[in-house]
Amino acid sequence: MTNNTNIPDGYIKKETMWFIALVALAFGFLAGIVFSVYKSGPSPAAVTPQAVQQQGQAPAADPQIIQKILALEKEVVAHPDNIEAWTQLGNYYFDSDNPGKAIEAYSKSLALNPNNADVLTDLGVMYRRNGNPKEAIAAFDRATAVDPSHPTARFNRGIVQLYDLKDRDGAIKTWEELVKLHPDAKAPNGQPVTEIIKTVKEQR
Repeated sequence: MTNNTNIPDGYIKKETMWFIALVALAFGFLAGIVFSVYKSGPSPAAVTPQAVQQQGQAPAADPQIIQKILALEKEVVAHPDNIEAWTQLGNYYFDSDNPGKAIEAYSKSLALNPNNADVLTDLGVMYRRNGNPKEAIAAFDRATAVDPSHPTARFNRGIVQLYDLKDRDGAIKTWEELVKLHPDAKAPNGQPVTEIIKTVKEQR
């Protein structure tokens, strides 16, 4: 395995990690290995692979997205028990790189439905982006408590362990557990998680 192998630093927003679009930020390097942040599932902003942002660059404000955020904010004020509105609001904040507000919206959604593993995973992504890796790990752990086979939460947990907590062995263990549950698990760039594990071990 060479140092040119691409390993995504990141996140897949909702559901499986091998059928989704690349979004959000691109993060740093480890021994020549490039890492990227991903997000799971369809987002309300319909972000495509072409919408990748480099680290330090916030997505450009989209007037349509701003209007939708404003409409959802009015909706949750009028109907604070609208789980879907809180979730969608969190998704829009996620896509517009506003982790603080995304955390608030996802937390409101989870207060109404605490057993949504996808929202818990997205919450973890936002905690990590907001500089709270331990909270991110806790959110991913809550997601896997709800759905033990949830591949996205397990993959993202390893990313936070490796990069933010500098826990290489912990990341490897997390990904090995993922492979036991999903032997064919792949990162969003199509790279098998088994190869990622091998590469990280070689960088010890």
